Amino acid sequence: MSAEAQFETVVPTKKAKVFAFPAQPASRRIDMQKLATGVARSVVPPLIVILLILLIWQIACSTPGASLPPPSVVWEQAGELIWNPFFDYGNGDIGLAWRVFASLQRVAVGFGLAALVGVAVGAFIGQSVWAMRGLDPIFQILRTVPPLAWLPLSLAAFRDSHPSAIFVIFITAVWPVIINTAVGVRNIPNDYRNVAAILRLNPIEFFFKVMVPAAAPYIFTGLRIGIGLSWLAIVAAEMLTGGVGIGFFIWDAWNSSRLPDIIVALVYIGVVGFMLDRLVAGFGAFITRGTAAN
Repeated sequence: MSAEAQFETVVPTKKAKVFAFPAQPASRRIDMQKLATGVARSVVPPLIVILLILLIWQIACSTPGASLPPPSVVWEQAGELIWNPFFDYGNGDIGLAWRVFASLQRVAVGFGLAALVGVAVGAFIGQSVWAMRGLDPIFQILRTVPPLAWLPLSLAAFRDSHPSAIFVIFITAVWPVIINTAVGVRNIPNDYRNVAAILRLNPIEFFFKVMVPAAAPYIFTGLRIGIGLSWLAIVAAEMLTGGVGIGFFIWDAWNSSRLPDIIVALVYIGVVGFMLDRLVAGFGAFITRGTAAN
């Protein structure tokens, strides 16, 4: 054997490794046809109903002597409020979007206070049988008082329209939050309470770790009712207290006989109220993992 053959080395060949990415589960794949079908089922029926309403409205109000303007007149006379809601010409002449924002600021403060106080008071009442028996009849009476009935007292107490409007929102929205929270706390299973006793949770730990998560579906139901009542209350209160909110705009438009502006403002109020309800419902569904009412 030659010297070259003795020192000849054989280099082994390496097999190429093939990395296969796992196939995407069928449940995670986006079915475009199914998605389009779901969107169509959610969007098409309301659009058809809206078009029918507009058609009937146009026909009914186009006759001579009609007391309300048809949609064509609303678009002609109040079109700027629709396609340009953010205008600001000074001296209080602003678009409806700015007026809605002003109203939402009051709603945020009043409803936020109602949520905090309502959950705390409702949890206390739900934990105490005697508190439930003593306070529930009073709450049931007070919650039936109309929002505007509180306005004269709030104006006399605060002597200013801004805190008075916030108080009206608070006193209107707090009752459903209190009542629903109390019911939710009363319905907490005894097993949860027994586990908390075994773990020796203090009252604060029991409140945040057991009470609030267990009663969350009831709490968010009360919050949804409260946000709707808050939006109703601020619009009504602004009609009397004035300012730059959407409620004052409606009252001012009525005094100026601008019916098309009132109709556009009503659409804004309805859309914003719907969005507020969906916002609270979506947040509640996220927190409670879908157990809150939608």
